[in-house]
Amino acid sequence: MPAVTLFISDLHLCGTRPAITGLFLDFLQHRARAADALYILGDLFEYWIGDEATEQEEFRPIVHGLRRLTTSGTPVFVMHGNRDFLMADGFEKATGCRLLADPTRIDLHGTTTLLMHGDSMCTDDVEYMAFRAQVRNTAWQQAFLGKPVAERDKIVRDFREISKNSTASKKPEIMDVNQKAVEAVMRDHGVQRLIHGHTHRPNEHIFTLDGQPARRMVLGDWYEQGSVLSVDARGWALKGLPLEKTLTNEKMKVKS
Repeated sequence: MPAVTLFISDLHLCGTRPAITGLFLDFLQHRARAADALYILGDLFEYWIGDEATEQEEFRPIVHGLRRLTTSGTPVFVMHGNRDFLMADGFEKATGCRLLADPTRIDLHGTTTLLMHGDSMCTDDVEYMAFRAQVRNTAWQQAFLGKPVAERDKIVRDFREISKNSTASKKPEIMDVNQKAVEAVMRDHGVQRLIHGHTHRPNEHIFTLDGQPARRMVLGDWYEQGSVLSVDARGWALKGLPLEKTLTNEKMKVKS
């Protein structure tokens, strides 16, 4: 069998959606174990208050599932998203995963490819970009992580509600990536291939960059089903991962 590299993003795992958590754990136990590597390009979790979250009940099964996969020999690389950008050394130690910078350039079966979460290219959403700059600031993060866990948890949950209300009032195209921003980052990194998530708009975009064919693959979210991009030497395939075909009622009951 040819070596296969898997890419997923935007799972937004949390305790309120146990079926999706069950689907992800099933994916880790079976399909991911046969992969050459697994890349998770941001928003693995719905929120992350700091690495104390590795011990929270709703996230513990996920941490253990990742640890079992990495222990079995499959490398797992995780990129920060806009919901879980506070993952740090504690997350790496608990799961055996390796955190990736955003963006990161890799050799993907002979093709240089840029990996991103994708939110940094949503430059038309001025309000979000200002918020992103605030929470990615080192001083802000240090101040936030210095607060008690309960206070951090409340702040993050409040942020989630504000985000939901704000998103509901915005035009969809404002929250998508800006094509000029896409071309600029690909040009800066010298690539003609880009894989990212964030927008929840799974699709393949073919365009011309500096006179050469370019390709941008957008990963899907894990709300109604899973979404997995498989890449090997023969090509790329982005497919859904239906709940009903992978889970029984028992598997939907997440166990730690």
